[in-house]
Amino acid sequence: MSRVKIIQKKMKDQNVEAILLTSPYNLRYASGFTGSTGLSVITQEKAYFVTDFRYTKQAADQAIGFSIIQNKGPILEEVENIVEKDNIRSLSFEKDFVTYAEFDKMQELLSCKLEPLSGLIEALREIKDSTEINTIEEAIKITEYAFQEILDFIKPGVTEIAVANKLDFLMREKGATGVSFDTIVASGKRSAMPHGVASDKKIEQGDMITIDFGCYYKGYVSDMTRTISLGDPGEELKKIHQIVLEAQAKVNAAARPGMTGKELDAIARDYIKEKGYGDAFGHSTGHGIGLEVHESPGINFRNEKPLEVGNVITNEPGIYIPDVGGVRIEDDLVITKEGNRNLMSVTKELIQI
Repeated sequence: MSRVKIIQKKMKDQNVEAILLTSPYNLRYASGFTGSTGLSVITQEKAYFVTDFRYTKQAADQAIGFSIIQNKGPILEEVENIVEKDNIRSLSFEKDFVTYAEFDKMQELLSCKLEPLSGLIEALREIKDSTEINTIEEAIKITEYAFQEILDFIKPGVTEIAVANKLDFLMREKGATGVSFDTIVASGKRSAMPHGVASDKKIEQGDMITIDFGCYYKGYVSDMTRTISLGDPGEELKKIHQIVLEAQAKVNAAARPGMTGKELDAIARDYIKEKGYGDAFGHSTGHGIGLEVHESPGINFRNEKPLEVGNVITNEPGIYIPDVGGVRIEDDLVITKEGNRNLMSVTKELIQI
């Protein structure tokens, strides 16, 4: 069954008359369209894709099963034409994506009732099919290649930003279309910053270095963290690395369908707390990835929804000690009938370069 048919079935189940899709991620998921301008109106029986003259041929090739409409004036005027033609009384819009200004414009131009909607498409996106998983694996291969190559680049005096830029280049060289997020390279005391985006700090002998990065490949992301050191980082940081490694391994061993995000998060959190570093682990254990680098399901204390086969999640516990340093280790896992499969293969043991 095509994705649009699955969406329409869910719309019928939830009594949603019609949806206006403007989020580029939801648009790509529903239609396969990879261009930068367009929107879609999906009713329980029909699917329309509206774009301008630059993308009509591309939309016709990619958005199979959609009626392609070219807008020559404001794009919402074509939406109003669809509303009138199909006698749409209630049009649901993506409340987590539409700005107030856009909503104001919609109210001005559209003659139907506007209903805020959240999560219908996103819930479908949580379950990845084999093609999506294969694409994520390709993105991961690119990321792992870049990590292995960067080890020879890191030397005393090289700046964090130079390492980040090199990583980004290496990934693009292998086919990545962009980075999943601003590359994190945090060395020395800065490694105690969970999201220490690369700075002009020079990496020094004895520094612990947390590298958190990923890429986009054919629309899907990778997300990987490894913590290495330049020389010997000292006993405390080596001890912390081992604790994080063990906590991370426990999550990898436990993740399976039926387990909630809250339960999985507790495995890493309880172990780190047991080792005396509970206060030093302040973020969630993981999150879903796919078309976006942060998707549901969340692997955190708030998520009591069971994991399902096809979820792709990160597993990234960490310990951060201000003025000392920190460690985070992250894999991407796909939930399977048997438990899970780790999509990453690069070592997580402490590499001292």
